[in-house]
Amino acid sequence: MYFQVHQPFRLANYTVFDIGKSRDYFDTKKNDDIMRKVAQKCYRPTNNTMLHLLHKHPEFKIAYSITGTALEQFEQYAPEVLDSFKDLADTGRVEFLSETYYHSLSFLHNKEEFRDQVAKHYRAIKKNFGVRPQVFRNTELIFNNALAKEVQDMGYKAVIAEGADHVLGWRSPNFVYRAKTADKIALLLKNYKLSDDIAFRFGNKGWAAWPMTAPKFADWVAPIMGDTVNLFMDYETFGEHQWADTGIFHFLKAMPKELIKRGIGFQTPSEAARHAPKDELDIHAPISWADVERDTSAWLGNRMQTSAAEQIYSLRDEVLASGDEQLITDWRKLTTSDHFYYMCVKWFADGDVHKYFNPYDSPYDAFITYMNVVRDVHMRATGKQPDTDKWTGMVSQWMRA
Repeated sequence: MYFQVHQPFRLANYTVFDIGKSRDYFDTKKNDDIMRKVAQKCYRPTNNTMLHLLHKHPEFKIAYSITGTALEQFEQYAPEVLDSFKDLADTGRVEFLSETYYHSLSFLHNKEEFRDQVAKHYRAIKKNFGVRPQVFRNTELIFNNALAKEVQDMGYKAVIAEGADHVLGWRSPNFVYRAKTADKIALLLKNYKLSDDIAFRFGNKGWAAWPMTAPKFADWVAPIMGDTVNLFMDYETFGEHQWADTGIFHFLKAMPKELIKRGIGFQTPSEAARHAPKDELDIHAPISWADVERDTSAWLGNRMQTSAAEQIYSLRDEVLASGDEQLITDWRKLTTSDHFYYMCVKWFADGDVHKYFNPYDSPYDAFITYMNVVRDVHMRATGKQPDTDKWTGMVSQWMRA
């Protein structure tokens, strides 16, 4: 069982009239309110449940990837949550994974920035939990051959990714694989059906399998052939995406016992990586765990998103050259993938997911607000105001597209 823990720094209502006048890009109150809400509904009760399970079942093990932006907000708004994660770490049966500190798409845009953010995250995990991560998880499970090679060169023993059907074909996600470009690290794939049964379908009374109980779920897992059944999901599944009144916490408390009764144990990702790879996967186009397509279209699927990404990453050299630590931090917070996710216009089968925790009324509001901030960052980094006519023309063109 692996959980993603992430909260972005959401933007304030930054208008064109704020450009050149205000550097208050981030909505402190909204970030505070959301963190406190999620801490109450998810982080505190789920961490308490996990600690109970770890003490009750010596076989139980779990793994987390906690972004740097979440760690910072724990420190600012909910220090007791950070302490509870440290309590979990002290059990010795919780593994913490590496990723990009700012939960960014940097691997797709700038490899040097990617390496810098991974190194910063590695240091943060070591500082907070006293461990050195050995397994890598990229933002939103975005993965391809090139990422595998990069992660192998960085010294990791495994990388986790989505068990996408179009990649696996006839193969099962319940075995350990290797990537074509990296023969020294293990590739651990998410069993998306079983993971999504918990993360998305658990509380749906219209689902044919509702209600899902711990014995029923354990009966689904028990006959599976393979090395490892990987359940990967957002931590907010517990108490936030699936509210307490759905019975999600009762399910979580009962599940380890039911699995153990059926002879099923638990592994950390590092332990799962010890299995010999059963086959090689050749993955050229990036895959992810998002939406029905399992690709990067949730963040880079329209002109607004690709243009915004191009603009922010184009400023990297000038931002770093400035030596202004606050500017560098602000710029890196703007690389967080959520900002591009809010610009997504896929409002059909995946619409409810894209609306979750979205502070904007529309993707276009997200784009305009983001680009206003980017324009101010450009002025701070270069000392020059962007060409107004060119800038306005670019925004109009993107909006029409």
